[in-house]
Amino acid sequence: MKAVLLDAEDRYRVAELDEPAPGPGEVAVAVAYAGIQWGDVMVRDGRFPLPRPFVPGFEASGHITAVGEGVDPGRVGTPVTALTTGGACAEVVLAPAVLALDTGGLPLRTAAGLGWGAPTAYDLINTVARVRPGESVLVHAAAGSVGTLAAQFARLAGAGRVVGVAGSPARAGYAAGFGYDRVVLREDFPAVLGGERFDAVLDPVGGATRRAALEQLAAHGRLAVFGALASFEPVPADPGDLLVNGRSLLTYNSDLLARTHPGRLADSARRALALVADGSVRVDITAEYGLEDLATAVRRLAGGATCGKSVLRIGRP
Repeated sequence: MKAVLLDAEDRYRVAELDEPAPGPGEVAVAVAYAGIQWGDVMVRDGRFPLPRPFVPGFEASGHITAVGEGVDPGRVGTPVTALTTGGACAEVVLAPAVLALDTGGLPLRTAAGLGWGAPTAYDLINTVARVRPGESVLVHAAAGSVGTLAAQFARLAGAGRVVGVAGSPARAGYAAGFGYDRVVLREDFPAVLGGERFDAVLDPVGGATRRAALEQLAAHGRLAVFGALASFEPVPADPGDLLVNGRSLLTYNSDLLARTHPGRLADSARRALALVADGSVRVDITAEYGLEDLATAVRRLAGGATCGKSVLRIGRP
């Protein structure tokens, strides 16, 4: 099968590899599309200690072609969207059966766009920050795949005000189409908000942004941390200070959830998928690349040139 390999010199190349066979609890998926996400940037930059050469790609859509021990053989032929630990940028990928979800009639291209971002955004709003009707929400990285989905999930949860933060005027303009009341520029943040407080803040950025977020929480506000795009520097948070104002600092790690409670992650992914399938939520795929163009796709994502979601076209839809 054809696959993309990332080598020890951070170079991508298309190679011929043996097709993998599913083990117990796994399925093999003939990949139609692979989603591109921030984890691909972190792998390229050596932030994940993975052995090289490595077949990148953590999300795929396609049809199940084989199943491992303990998996219903009736699933062969089923169209799925799958969350993987790697290998999706190939003609065939293995995935845990529990994280290979029926597409619910979605086109495979759209299904690939859900990826890890859809359950992450769903959980951030509904199970981590627990947004309630009438509450205000601030979302950093508003123009990304998680940010555009989180704004929509916040609206469905009844949020009274949803504000986004984006890195450029173009990205702010793009994000504005997903239900935000206001999108501000990162260079103007936080001064431009004039001391506004929020019931929930979603932060994948870290560093100074995280320090500001703690100050922007309203009484009983929740800061949901789910990444460190800009900085891994420590951000002190005094439990005593948080307690006085009823504020909470919460974290969300979808990779850990997939390993410890995959059924919970799958349930959130199904709920998100159903909302996309019935038209309540929109997944916006803004760029499609060929297998040989993965380096370009990852570079554009890392450089902030990608809004919404990008996918890699691999096999037949």
